[in-house]
Amino acid sequence: MKRIIVPIDFSEQSEYALKTAARLAKKHDAEILVLHMLEIDNLALTASASRLGEQTVYFLKIAEQRFEKFLNKPYLKDVKITPIIKHFKVFSEVNDVAKEREADIIIMGSHGTSGVQEMFIGSNTEKVVRNSEIPVLVVKNNIPDINFEVIVLACDFSKESMAPYINTVKMFEKIVSKIYVVHVNLPNEKFRSSVELEKRAVDFFNKADGHLKRMEDVHYVADYTVDEGILSFSNKYGADLIVMPTHGRKGLAHFFQGSVSEDVVNHSTLPVLTLKI
Repeated sequence: MKRIIVPIDFSEQSEYALKTAARLAKKHDAEILVLHMLEIDNLALTASASRLGEQTVYFLKIAEQRFEKFLNKPYLKDVKITPIIKHFKVFSEVNDVAKEREADIIIMGSHGTSGVQEMFIGSNTEKVVRNSEIPVLVVKNNIPDINFEVIVLACDFSKESMAPYINTVKMFEKIVSKIYVVHVNLPNEKFRSSVELEKRAVDFFNKADGHLKRMEDVHYVADYTVDEGILSFSNKYGADLIVMPTHGRKGLAHFFQGSVSEDVVNHSTLPVLTLKI
């Protein structure tokens, strides 16, 4: 791990993410790219070029001043920090910065949303999760230690979920005490019997690992939604981190089908790591 991106808006949640990134950076001798997005509103975009230039310069200066104060923290001592200010309109373009800078992970703070706000407005974190091609770690609280000991990995034993599973094991198996692989069985057309689930799991681990040692860590949970099942299991077994593969659905597919990963990110109080399928 060489570069960590932390998008900030100078909020308390941003600082939770920055503290987490600092601990991770010290362990891996990594650089933190602290990113602030100047979201230019529609009114500004319709202004004349000279007027828009004046506004941009004004907001850049304010952001630079806030950066200096925000980054003046003891926990950032001996950490390589690179402040970046972009005047994009939408947070989905954080992925562009990640690709440009060859970042390994994005760490974001989040308030979480619910109800009407979640459906029609969403959150900047949601947009990043939906569009990012690299892992996104979402935190909502101060994490005293990033030595995640108990991890819950959501898995449906499909071919698509194999790469996220393999990446998660490689990333964490040497530093955690337990990785639970959890499948949520739903009461709809996706319901499968215990025998069917067992067969899918055996086939999955034979292809992914070449053995069945991980079968002892598999749990089948019955619930009405995948996110409810994952969150209930995680709370019951004292998880430190939830890992969610995501398709990153966009447009109408996202609106009508939703994204399980985004639902978990919104409703979980635990840190959530999303991995693009």
